[in-house]
Amino acid sequence: MQVNDLRPGSTFLYEGNIFIVLENSFSKTGRQQGKVTVKVKNLRTGSRVEMTFTGGDKVDRALIEKKDMQFLYNDGENCVLMNVETYEQVEMNSKKLEWELKFLTDGSMVKMTEYDGEILGISMPEKVELEIAECEAAVKGDTTSGAQKKAWTQTGLEIQVPLFIKQGEKVLVSTTDAKYAGRAN
Repeated sequence: MQVNDLRPGSTFLYEGNIFIVLENSFSKTGRQQGKVTVKVKNLRTGSRVEMTFTGGDKVDRALIEKKDMQFLYNDGENCVLMNVETYEQVEMNSKKLEWELKFLTDGSMVKMTEYDGEILGISMPEKVELEIAECEAAVKGDTTSGAQKKAWTQTGLEIQVPLFIKQGEKVLVSTTDAKYAGRAN
């Protein structure tokens, strides 16, 4: 595929690694050939880099397969996921899922990404429902607009929540920035 066709969400192979495009831009000055700049995430290592190509360059398309999986448990070293169609269980190193573990509870549904039989990771829903396990007491008289307090979810994630949230309540948390996103229904 031509680099001019790279868009956010596109996956491609380059120098033996698999990348997903996060942002792209095209620039052309005078008589020079256009340049395509892409911000990408390496799907094997998780690192983010910026790459610049000359317009018309080619990269190999990577066809990433996504499977519906259910998170079963984390034994400290590995996370165990189960394919919901075949009931096949897969283990992934817990270190590879460090960020995702902040949002995963037993039974959570996720999408596992795979390339040519190699497990690359999992993708989470945009928001997840978590229970507040512990929270600071609201200070009486603190009525400033948007006042917040610290709270910890059942997964151990520390977040800032509005003063009216109590222990035991279920809240929505964004998986992109780990911030409170509202009360759960």
